[in-house]
Amino acid sequence: MHTKTWFITGASRGLGLEIARAALEAGDQVVATARKTEQTKAGLAGFDDRLLVLPLDVTDEGSIAAAVDAAFKRFGRIDVLVNNAGYGQLGAFEQLSVAAIDRQFATNVFGVFAVTRAVLPVMRAQRSGHVLTVSSVGGLIGFDGASIYCATKFALEGWSESLSLELAQFGIRTIVIEPGYFRTDFLDPSSVSYDDIAIADYADYSARRKAGLDEMNHRQAGDPAKLGKAIVSLAASEDPPVRFAVGSDAYGIVSNRAETNRTEADKWRGLSVSTDISE
Repeated sequence: MHTKTWFITGASRGLGLEIARAALEAGDQVVATARKTEQTKAGLAGFDDRLLVLPLDVTDEGSIAAAVDAAFKRFGRIDVLVNNAGYGQLGAFEQLSVAAIDRQFATNVFGVFAVTRAVLPVMRAQRSGHVLTVSSVGGLIGFDGASIYCATKFALEGWSESLSLELAQFGIRTIVIEPGYFRTDFLDPSSVSYDDIAIADYADYSARRKAGLDEMNHRQAGDPAKLGKAIVSLAASEDPPVRFAVGSDAYGIVSNRAETNRTEADKWRGLSVSTDISE
């Protein structure tokens, strides 16, 4: 097994930083990218020979092209792409401006598309690679006060699953990662955004929702370092899953959702099948 080269977005902190650290500790080479690279360099000190830290804004195609080019020139290949960059736009749908929604999709969805589009020619030429895209349990079920964030993650789920069918012919595996609640700074003011339109009917609800999330912050059960190691194991698999739930809470949500879907489908089966053309 050759040394893998990883290309990771959003590697300044949280899950992205821990995935980069786990890959480096496993002996691999890592291109760790972030909009601001100071934290990345500090967090991954000591791996200079196998580490390339680059600035990258996933909403800037010129920035993406420059980073992918520099990565290829340094290491000659990209074996694992980790689409991790993103943030949470929370708040009731009616209280989010069009601009706020556009920003969320520009980063969480179209940024992922742009980075993947830039890396795929390298992987196709190799006839190998893994494309790992970080979704969320919010890509499996809806959460109140997070409709737009969930919409972006649901979009990634359908895109990644479809992409896996297109890329299998080139030996490229595509996996969507569905983390539960991990103890990162995802809910810190530096990461999360809340509604930007005030509607009186939502005032009490919004205050309670934000207070609940603030109470949860830095008390989540998931260990980001253990997630990093799990992702390294996943990337080593020759037959990885199309979807991978990370965390006991995520596993529970996947299992419960499967049962809920089955129960609901069975309940409405008669009406569902009644729409077929009768010969």
